[in-house]
Amino acid sequence: MTAEGHLIFSVACAIFAKKAGLTPELTQGDWWHIIPGALLTSLLPDIDHPRSVLGQRLKWISAPIARIFGHRGFTHSLLAILGGIALFQLEIPRSWFIPPDVMHAMIVGYFSHLLADMLTPAGVPLLWPCRWRFRLPLLNSQKGNQLERVFCVLLVCYAVYWQSDRSFPVQSYVEQLKSFKL
Repeated sequence: MTAEGHLIFSVACAIFAKKAGLTPELTQGDWWHIIPGALLTSLLPDIDHPRSVLGQRLKWISAPIARIFGHRGFTHSLLAILGGIALFQLEIPRSWFIPPDVMHAMIVGYFSHLLADMLTPAGVPLLWPCRWRFRLPLLNSQKGNQLERVFCVLLVCYAVYWQSDRSFPVQSYVEQLKSFKL
């Protein structure tokens, strides 16, 4: 997926996450924190590719990561997300102070990249170092990025339009079962 596609897709994911009430921080969070937070990390997994948007600007980081892990390796895994969360739990970054809604949006933005790459034929190794690739190849990069752009923009439009009751289906089924009388 292109950088443009990842950015648009992250906006859609951030909107869905806030509307679905994925976490209390996102539910109560400010849109002016959530959207930039998601955008901030939506391109980060591609730091492992020296010709990516971030890789070209941060070659001194990108080149060693590419040599060690290759493209769509560690940075495209759930382990990288857990490592990032652990990093921000350390005492060192306390001076940076990142609001909780921004932190959760950054996780959504990073995960949106992995989710978007799962929509391509190459997939992603979510369980790295296990080599299994998770994919649902809906988008084919050989056909250009027009389909990708249209898909991502339509997803944003649907996310804006989507009305959520903020309860997950399991909760509503349990409530229905409780009210059922024989």
